[in-house]
Amino acid sequence: MPDMRPVGYVIGLLGAVLGVTMAVPMAVDLAAGDGHWRAFLQSAVITVLAGGLLALACANTVTGRLTLRQTFVLASGVWVALPLFGALPFLFGATEARIVDAVFEAMSGMTTTGATVLVGLEHLPDGLLLWRSMLQWFGGIGIIVVAMAFLPELRVGGMQIFRSEAFETGGKVLPRAAAIAARISVAYVGLTLACHLVYLGLGMSNFDAINHALTTLSTGGFSTSDASFGAFQGPQEYAATLFMILASLPFVRYVQIMSGSLRPLWLDSQVRAFLWVFAVLVAMVTAYRLIANGDHFEHALREGLFNVASILTGTGYASVDYQLWGGFPMMLFFFIGLIGGCAGSTCCSVKIFRYQLLIAAVKAQIRRIHSPAGIFVPRYDGQPVGEDLMASVMAFFGVFVLSLGLFSVALGLTGLDFVTAVSGAATAIANIGPGLGEIIGPAGNFATLNDAAKWILVLAMLLGRLELLVVLVLILPRFWRD
Repeated sequence: MPDMRPVGYVIGLLGAVLGVTMAVPMAVDLAAGDGHWRAFLQSAVITVLAGGLLALACANTVTGRLTLRQTFVLASGVWVALPLFGALPFLFGATEARIVDAVFEAMSGMTTTGATVLVGLEHLPDGLLLWRSMLQWFGGIGIIVVAMAFLPELRVGGMQIFRSEAFETGGKVLPRAAAIAARISVAYVGLTLACHLVYLGLGMSNFDAINHALTTLSTGGFSTSDASFGAFQGPQEYAATLFMILASLPFVRYVQIMSGSLRPLWLDSQVRAFLWVFAVLVAMVTAYRLIANGDHFEHALREGLFNVASILTGTGYASVDYQLWGGFPMMLFFFIGLIGGCAGSTCCSVKIFRYQLLIAAVKAQIRRIHSPAGIFVPRYDGQPVGEDLMASVMAFFGVFVLSLGLFSVALGLTGLDFVTAVSGAATAIANIGPGLGEIIGPAGNFATLNDAAKWILVLAMLLGRLELLVVLVLILPRFWRD
């Protein structure tokens, strides 16, 4: 059995830090004279004590390095432990949520899925609304670090292609993650502040601007209203679209921009591909709204921009019930959610670079069929792609499709209808937010689902946020053998 005390040390530290951050929503409720601050105090004490004691118990084993096996466990363990701690304010607070609902809400927040089981958001204490947004913001920056530091080291799903020379540290995972987090945090915080100021300037209240800035940059999608972004029609939708797209680009490029180099952003093939896909999809939806729905141009363009950006990036805001537009946009939005943004961003789902690699492999295979004597190698960004990398990407696609099918069947067995089961599985694995249908569509939420379905979705959200293979490898018996 491998020594997991270094993993416990990191998880304990992160848990204690999460507990300390509960002081922020506690102060908000205390200043408002809301008795809900006691729920945050209780949660903070439990979280800080549990995390601190775990870190102290494991501190004497820390050597500054993590083995590959420990890194796998850490990458999964953090996304299990922190949502459990994050669920405590929902259990003790104004919602008095049941365990399944509290864990669902916290997991949806930390994984930036954005699906919610809470109703009447306008009537919840400000501190609790802020805590939901904070969970998504923490999850957003967390997944960037995981994507840029851990997943390339673990050679999972093709992420090794983004092992950046700027952060190469010879396998020292903790120093590597710390260096990446420190440099990317500046860009992440800066964009969040800019988003907050823009929202504020466009008429949002300070509280709404803070919350939506946190959930926009994390591409999370939690809102302060049951109407989601439908409460902010007009210029705010253009601003949200801009910042959702910015959050979908690789944050390592922002670090390079801050260093005075804009060229890598323009030369990044996945950035160009993502922007082209976004533009084409917006044109399709806008044209459909003009022709089929008889909408006027500005309104059609604004709704097309906002909703395509929201689903493509996995943010999951809803400004309208796009299911009312017709069958074509409804199915289009289903598949848009399975694309995702760029690697190394706060985005979710499959990611655009994997589709680029898949297309490159198909092109190479077609050429081999046409010219059997030739040697054709898939290329990405002008560089040949190795067989191990391509095998990793193909494995990811296979596992993604298989997982989507299995979770759809599992949800169907709980009594959900076909549309709800399939779209629910897709939105959880791809961490999108809204599904399709009357229950979990953009005009609904997940509150009325049965407990079994909610636990299944919690697992799907976890698997999806950690790129599937990271978690699945832990169930292999040989992984735990010395």
